[in-house]
Amino acid sequence: MLELDKDTFDGEVLQAEGKVVVDFYGDGCAPCAALMPHVHVLAEKYGDRLKFCALNTSKARRLAIKEKVLGLPVIAVYENGQMIDSRVKEEATPENVEAMIRQYA
Repeated sequence: MLELDKDTFDGEVLQAEGKVVVDFYGDGCAPCAALMPHVHVLAEKYGDRLKFCALNTSKARRLAIKEKVLGLPVIAVYENGQMIDSRVKEEATPENVEAMIRQYA
């Protein structure tokens, strides 16, 4: 799982070939911390078909707002520089996230 910051996000996600899964999380976000181990398992399971990245929005607030990430956690799928699907807040359960990832894997 590739850890991103505001300087690497464009190159690794918006300019990437294929589909990219991004875990947007924040410092002190308990639901984010609870979801993260599940996302790492999914990255191991589907990492041969999708690229997995994580971005700490506490250190990249402007970028998060630009990407319309206004609540956490957010697990998003990008393709050709566009967010094509996401699971946000209460919808971001391990089951819902895996179901979304399976659609694109």
